[in-house]
Amino acid sequence: MSVRDGEQEQKLIEDILSFKHDPEKFVLYAFPWGQKNTPLERFDGPRTWQRQEFRRISDHLEENKFKISMGLSPSPIYLAISSGRGPGKSAFLAMMSMWLMSCWIGGTNIITANTESQLKSRTMAELGKWHGMSINKHWFEKTALSLRPSKWFKELLENQLSMDTQYYYSEAQSWSEENPDAFAGAHSQVAMMVQYDEASGIPDSIWNVTEGFFTDLAELRIWVTISNPRRNTGQFFECFHKNSGFWSSRYIDSRTVEGVDKNTYQRIADKYGEDHDVTRVEVKGQFPRTGSNQFIGRELVQDASIREVEPDGNAPLLMGVDVARFGDDASVIRFRCGRDARSIRPQRFKGLNTMELADETAKLIDQYKPNAVFVDGGGVGGGVVDRLKQLGYRVIEVQSGEKAKDSDKYMNKRVEMWGEMRDWLVYGAIDGDDELVDDLTGPEYELTLKGQLKLEPKDKMKKRGLNSPDDGDALALTFAEPIARIDNNLNRGRSMRARSATLEYDVFA
Repeated sequence: MSVRDGEQEQKLIEDILSFKHDPEKFVLYAFPWGQKNTPLERFDGPRTWQRQEFRRISDHLEENKFKISMGLSPSPIYLAISSGRGPGKSAFLAMMSMWLMSCWIGGTNIITANTESQLKSRTMAELGKWHGMSINKHWFEKTALSLRPSKWFKELLENQLSMDTQYYYSEAQSWSEENPDAFAGAHSQVAMMVQYDEASGIPDSIWNVTEGFFTDLAELRIWVTISNPRRNTGQFFECFHKNSGFWSSRYIDSRTVEGVDKNTYQRIADKYGEDHDVTRVEVKGQFPRTGSNQFIGRELVQDASIREVEPDGNAPLLMGVDVARFGDDASVIRFRCGRDARSIRPQRFKGLNTMELADETAKLIDQYKPNAVFVDGGGVGGGVVDRLKQLGYRVIEVQSGEKAKDSDKYMNKRVEMWGEMRDWLVYGAIDGDDELVDDLTGPEYELTLKGQLKLEPKDKMKKRGLNSPDDGDALALTFAEPIARIDNNLNRGRSMRARSATLEYDVFA
């Protein structure tokens, strides 16, 4: 390094260290805002919400400086940020990492996320991008999982400042819910930061361990948790509720963020409604009223299970047949007549081949004479459809994977049927069968890149330890197509309760 280079480096170090208590000024200084041929050429600085959080940290550090001057201990700051899609969460964490590494030399930053994939491909990748743009990027070496001082910088700190650089890093750390203690052990008397990306997916046991990271009385101790609010339980949720007194929290509506396509978010809100859980989570950054990513909330299902049946003799009687695909799944047949999906009890079968299931279905058709029969025709279900038609029954084959009628809102036919069923549950009546309740509340949802609702596949549910929602799918099939109401003059105005009252024995005994 030449004398001139040495002078320039000394000036750079002095400038950067002057921002120790002001992350906003550091970020404005360190990155190429507005410079052509850089990723930031269209931006004159961080987004408004990011600036506000930087200033919140600055104010806290000023309070700590005053406490220290009075002989008092500095206090940590805990930030909880709940947002809709795409406001720049990972960018905020990356800028925070660069500020700590640059201005709090010797500090420790632990970074984790809801999944290892998110941690590696999103959070740490974003840190790599901002490191590559920083004016002092030559101070550090970036790997897939860490940011540490470069060899020359490390030697400078060790030789001139006698600093132990062993704990000077920003490092990605995965976790195990079964072994949370493996996440523990980080401490720093210089500065300590912990970052949670997509924090709503991090289990409570890891939160409990993290609290122990802040026992040393460093001037800077900061815990940043940021996430889409996908669950209305857990520690991230409680940051805004039961534990709100300990956390500095904020909600971010993506429509208020600069540099994003606000029309995209507004289309989601217009499609689902301002108070729908999809809008609350994906756009407004508010917690869902249902749990987790549940497509149907348990409260809605429980209300339907105790609601009084309202007979409607002119409503068509509909029959849904969900055909088992795997050995441990059941084929389920359910009925619905208007608002009543309770009075005729469901039938479940295990171990039947397609011919046997078709025969059992035919018996029920003969017995109840439904106005429409919907059969899941995917996979082996096609054999049941073919056999019933061969026997002379008029059935409607349903392909769950086919295009939805409302393809702007739903990814396929299956999620559309479930969406119709969810809307019906507001006023419908179901039996309180545990299998049905669990099935209806089990599947989670996500949004496709086009903003369409997508229902969790059955094999993914099995990986989460849940059964295939056979009862739920059978009931959903009764929403496959609209069926006209029965004319009063046809004398078919008997309610389902009246139809089933004559059955005093098990038809499959």
